[in-house]
Amino acid sequence: MQATPSLPPGALHGVRVLDLSRVLAGPWCTQTLADLGADVIKVERPGSGDDTRAWGPPYLKDREGKDSSEAAYYLGANRNKRSITIDISHPEGQALIRELAGTVDVVVENFKVGDLARYGLDAASLRALYPRLVFCSITGFGQTGPYKDRAGYDYAVQGLGGLMSVTGERDDLLGGGPQKVGVAVADLFTGLYATVAILAALRHRDATGEGQVIDMALLDTQLAMLANLGSNYLCTGQPPGRMGNAHQNIVPYQVFEASDGHLILAVGNDSQFAKFAEIAGRPDWASNARFAKNADRVRNRELLVPEIAALIKTRPRNSWLAALEAAKVPCGAINNLAEAFADPQAQAREMTVAMAHPLSEQLRLVASPMRLSATPVSYRRPPPLLGQHSQDILAEAGLDEARIAALRSAGVLG
Repeated sequence: MQATPSLPPGALHGVRVLDLSRVLAGPWCTQTLADLGADVIKVERPGSGDDTRAWGPPYLKDREGKDSSEAAYYLGANRNKRSITIDISHPEGQALIRELAGTVDVVVENFKVGDLARYGLDAASLRALYPRLVFCSITGFGQTGPYKDRAGYDYAVQGLGGLMSVTGERDDLLGGGPQKVGVAVADLFTGLYATVAILAALRHRDATGEGQVIDMALLDTQLAMLANLGSNYLCTGQPPGRMGNAHQNIVPYQVFEASDGHLILAVGNDSQFAKFAEIAGRPDWASNARFAKNADRVRNRELLVPEIAALIKTRPRNSWLAALEAAKVPCGAINNLAEAFADPQAQAREMTVAMAHPLSEQLRLVASPMRLSATPVSYRRPPPLLGQHSQDILAEAGLDEARIAALRSAGVLG
């Protein structure tokens, strides 16, 4: 649903962000800040804008049911922002960015290392002018190290950072081999870590008056998000392998095939396993020394899992799910996206939002998962058209009509 004027201001109301990023990691960060109430000014290249505007199909359907110029990919990461087009390769464009940087609290960028320094728009240059500025750089490999000059892409980082070595079926089984995750998790996690870092830097700035520089890297984030698997390796010196839909440290915690479909069984502790064993008609499992404790089940998974798999295949999926849910044993169906968004829980949590768009009345987006009681997320603006707010943003920055016209004539604004 649309935001209403009666909503309280967001938690970040009054915070202004200059967004020099594109594609996903940076825009995901700035969309999160915008959802929380920040005023995000998205700077785009004249003519083409953010790369993802053209990453389709699918595209938003216009009022005549035809494909518009706005790709679904772009729409998913850019709501609540305002768009201005500026050619930063032009000296007057660089000067304009410097002026805008003086009106904001945060700059977010994902240019290659050193690119912005050529224009005098890097962290050192802008913070010399505006010491209170929080400057966040997002790159593939960070501002230091032997890979700092490489372009960084999510897919490559999933491979380089070890994620694909633990994702996919075991090499000795049919279909075995490395797999990427179905969405760009290195980008998305980096965007979220960047958001957290920016909020911490703003708190520090408010306490001390000093901004700071944030150096975010996809590879760093990918390594950090390995979580328990990274810890497993560091504790043992043994790299974990791919386990398909099974868990490295918990058994049974994987996909099983019922007589008419698949289900997830996610037994998290020994008492849940005892309940599952009762439901399965095998209470002896819970008292068997090989299976009673999770550590024993992990060590003996090759014995236990085939027995569970054979038993689950004897009954329909919904029969198992009903019995397991009644006993509070974690389990679940495996939905496609249509089923996931239609699920009663997703409906109750209002996990989609409808927004009026200049090209269509039918824009639906995935809602923010953040639920704040006093400063809720608001949906104020649909993802902007390219350069839609250039005039307003420049007027707010103090530029008069004559200067704006001159910038347009010079090709700075596109």
